[in-house]
Amino acid sequence: MTITVGISHHTEYKYDRSVNMDAHIFRLRPAPHSRTKIKSYSLKIIPEDHYINWQQDPFGNYQARVVFNKPTKEFSFTVDLVAEMTVINPFDFFLEEYAEEFPFVYDKISKAELAPYLKNAKRALNYSN
Repeated sequence: MTITVGISHHTEYKYDRSVNMDAHIFRLRPAPHSRTKIKSYSLKIIPEDHYINWQQDPFGNYQARVVFNKPTKEFSFTVDLVAEMTVINPFDFFLEEYAEEFPFVYDKISKAELAPYLKNAKRALNYSN
């Protein structure tokens, strides 16, 4: 069974004087690799005197880099989207034979691809303890 849902998010700031706005990065768009089908999406930004560049980060997520052209007393953004929610079995995957028993060792190719995720966070950030 599929359910269609609409989601809206609005954030608004008002200032008592004109302010300069640095470039902003918006990460408010579903990833293209999501299993949830997005039927429609819109991002409205005020002040309207801006330009926007859509980019993808190293993980394939959308991000909008927005540059504002002049000072403003108001800043707001609204995201509206319509999504089709379907039932997805979270256990619809298989295990490679080498991973059926824990602990296991990744094959050479998988280990290279997963290397950034296998680092010890404390060691990578030079924390003590």
